[in-house]
Amino acid sequence: MKVKLNRWMLAAAAATSFALAAGAQAQVDMAKSSVVATSKQMNVPTDGKFNKFSAQIAFDPAKPQAGSANITIDTGSYDLGDDDYNKQVCGAEWFDAAKYPTATFVSSAIAPAGGNQYKVTGKITIKGKSQTVTVPVTVTQQGATETFDGSLPIKRSQFDIGTGEWKDTSVVADDVVIKFHIVAAKK
Repeated sequence: MKVKLNRWMLAAAAATSFALAAGAQAQVDMAKSSVVATSKQMNVPTDGKFNKFSAQIAFDPAKPQAGSANITIDTGSYDLGDDDYNKQVCGAEWFDAAKYPTATFVSSAIAPAGGNQYKVTGKITIKGKSQTVTVPVTVTQQGATETFDGSLPIKRSQFDIGTGEWKDTSVVADDVVIKFHIVAAKK
């Protein structure tokens, strides 16, 4: 149960942190895109998926510095595969979805990192706490689509995710990895 809660936190952070863009806005294929958070409870990895999020991405590989990304995640949509865990993770000790219904990532800079690799810097906000992060992103172009893949490690404690008895990181680890896979039509 604790592991599944941590997964939800990871997913929120992951979803908010994934982003890359430049140029005209791309149409994101939400059915093929995902944001997953991986955490550890008693050292066992647990994945949770955000079922509702939106992404506005503008990307031109010839002008990556002109790109932008804006990701908004519905924190109440975190799915650990169990209704009881999902309800608990939406509560005040974890995401507090009633008070903080969304987590966000807004890019401020995109820099090439060689080949199809980019570093996307921006602000991630979860549960009212914001931090500037840099996310490594791989962009793959195939036919009429572009795919943006990346992962961002965060500390759940820096966003007050897991308070009260859950603040202790000996059962649910502080480290969470947010993984994203965004598929969009090339513009």
